[in-house]
Amino acid sequence: MPSPSFFGWKVLYATFVLAIFGWGVGFYGPPVFLHAVVQRTGWSVALVSGAVTLHFLAGTVVVANLPRLYRRVGAPRATTAGAVLLALGVAGWALARAPWQLYGAALLSGMGWVAMGAAAVNALIAPWFVRRRPAALGLAYNGASVGGIVFSPLWVFLIAQAGFAQAAWWVGLIMVAVIAVLSRNVFSVTPQQLGQAPDGDTADAPVSAPAAPPARVGNLWRDRAFVTLAAGMALGLFAQIGLIAHLLSLLAPLLGAQTAGLAMGLATASAIAGRTLVGWLMPAGADRRKVACLAYAIQICGSLVLMLGPDHAWAVWAGVILFGSGIGNATSLPPLIAQTEFAREDAARVVPLIVALSQGAYAFAPAFFGILRALLQASGMSLAGFLAVAAALQAAAIVCFAAGRGAQAARSPRAAEAG
Repeated sequence: MPSPSFFGWKVLYATFVLAIFGWGVGFYGPPVFLHAVVQRTGWSVALVSGAVTLHFLAGTVVVANLPRLYRRVGAPRATTAGAVLLALGVAGWALARAPWQLYGAALLSGMGWVAMGAAAVNALIAPWFVRRRPAALGLAYNGASVGGIVFSPLWVFLIAQAGFAQAAWWVGLIMVAVIAVLSRNVFSVTPQQLGQAPDGDTADAPVSAPAAPPARVGNLWRDRAFVTLAAGMALGLFAQIGLIAHLLSLLAPLLGAQTAGLAMGLATASAIAGRTLVGWLMPAGADRRKVACLAYAIQICGSLVLMLGPDHAWAVWAGVILFGSGIGNATSLPPLIAQTEFAREDAARVVPLIVALSQGAYAFAPAFFGILRALLQASGMSLAGFLAVAAALQAAAIVCFAAGRGAQAARSPRAAEAG
């Protein structure tokens, strides 16, 4: 058990707070911003939706180059700069008087939030936790779910009470102040500076013989482990984000708008529970790809159970719980897979890259599922067909994760050098 004085605990709690602001403002904020901008300006939903897509696409460029940014300016400065850009971008959403201004604001907010997103959380946790990283990442990423629980209603309340511009400035100033303090006092500290070992282990602690590290990879795009991991994460998140974006409006006719909102909250609570259970209960030597496949299989069961919703009320609640249980693991498990399948130096570039690719994919998911929904409504099978497509994409993600099993063991040092 790590010592109470182990500084890694402070890092863990700080990244939890970072995730609350990162996802609460940068991920769960844009759907609320869309509604607020349309109401304020009268612009079309399609035009403002384009800004939401640009917001997520802009982040892919930054997150893919996050390791390089950390090397150049350091993680603390990069994290603070991300908070500043996100705050300025959100203010731009609130003040834009022309579409080009809105799209410029989306560029700023998109580039800023990824410095507080999944790849950033993993990078900040990695130096402090190795053996206990699944549990540490599970707790830190739970801040993302808490961000949704806190900020989604908070944005609506603040905008209604004070207006979008005032709400943006208040949240932005508080966010920048908090992240700047955490960056200076917590994220700037390294284990080497304090003479502490990862996981809080002491020098006289018994150490088991380490497994041989995976061979280095020369060309990631020719590596089966990387390609299947990136494809699996992208497909899974594409299905998940697309379904979440429309789930409330799909459930409202079955449950009523207010009860459907409670069902969405239950999905978020299930996400926290699912991620926490995996983090704490997954054995150290477990095949993490198998765990990812199981998590998506449970989500598919949730989608299939939801199909029974029009005829059975219990199916709605059971389906929401089953589907929700995998929401958090879709983000946290791929970095944990990368930890075991790639050398430490390669994992530092693999995680930002798979996050960038998946974000670039799911940026189009709400629009894709919106078009799909419109096409299915004419056939009278909107809910069933919608859920079937989501389940098929999740099944494809399972195929990808399974196809990469054992790839790192087959990777030879000579082949890596040749790549």
